[in-house]
Amino acid sequence: MFRQRTLQQLSSRRHQSGTHRAFVGLDGFVDTIVTPVGLRRGAGDDFTPITTLTEFGQRIVAAAGKSTNIELYPRIDKLGGNGPIMANALLAAGAQVTYVGAVGVPTVHPVFANMAAHTRTIAICAAAQTTAIECGDGKIMLGQMRCLDEISYERICAVMGAAAFRAEIAAANLVALVNWTMIPNMTAIFTALTEQVLPEIAPAPERIFFFDLADPEKRSHEDLRAALTAIARFQPFGRVTLGLNLKEAQQVAAALGGAAVGDDESSLRVAATAIRRHLALDTVVIHPRESAVCATDAGTAWVPGPYTSQPLITTGAGDHFNAGFTTGQLLGLDPEACLTVGVSASGHYVRTGESPTLAIIETFLGNWL
Repeated sequence: MFRQRTLQQLSSRRHQSGTHRAFVGLDGFVDTIVTPVGLRRGAGDDFTPITTLTEFGQRIVAAAGKSTNIELYPRIDKLGGNGPIMANALLAAGAQVTYVGAVGVPTVHPVFANMAAHTRTIAICAAAQTTAIECGDGKIMLGQMRCLDEISYERICAVMGAAAFRAEIAAANLVALVNWTMIPNMTAIFTALTEQVLPEIAPAPERIFFFDLADPEKRSHEDLRAALTAIARFQPFGRVTLGLNLKEAQQVAAALGGAAVGDDESSLRVAATAIRRHLALDTVVIHPRESAVCATDAGTAWVPGPYTSQPLITTGAGDHFNAGFTTGQLLGLDPEACLTVGVSASGHYVRTGESPTLAIIETFLGNWL
């Protein structure tokens, strides 16, 4: 079984986790997780929630030409953004982490304080804000993110110093650059790295470059193709992994002129292979809610996920998958085991709201029914 094979690999290599260094960036959000109220009976949480996005959407559509009031009941304020969540998850798995991004200026925002205490954190600009409306079948992320316009290669160099930035990249075993969609200058940052930074540092064929687009629906196909081309230019400098959820895989496939992507195992294997070949990348990963697949030069691997119909939290699930998968890569696990660590990290997180250590992931795997 794939779980037993993963446990065997983890048990022999887990001791290596503290030796790996990760550079992660560049976004940062203060997430307010909310539940939409369907019927209020009394004060506080004495209400019946709107449980599906379909019902939520129907409330909005019914207000066309009129108006409506939808209460969003706050559950928690937490660290958010693809980068900070992934960084925290990598930290829990044992990596040494440097984080560069939108975490608050002139002082780091309190939601990032714990992360900053355990990583080297460099603040580029103020944190963005997200209201995450969570229902049982999905979520809507309402963002205020004008501050992310300030993130650029020039800004990073001005804050860190060009030499220090170059040194951090050179020292990293994993470079994870995420949330392309919401950072307007990210493609330019990719280009600066491949043209100005990476040619000036020592070659490291085993260095992993990880990219997460973060729902490019609001970006044009032209912009998306330009970003994918810029990502492909990292391949001569290491091992490039493009991580996609199902919707992102469908958007990438459409932008590249590929076939429609379904959520069944066969369709996912075909899509991951096609995207990888088109972009000439080392690895392409697609992770729907109930499974995950990756394509490498060895072929494809697929694993089911430990899906739960009653998650405690879903915002950040994909980022935990990404952290688990790349942790597996850093440890030298095979593709199937990397996927298994990824879905286990995500599965534990959505049930508990906590980023798991490798020991917890091993326990989760052992208890997976």
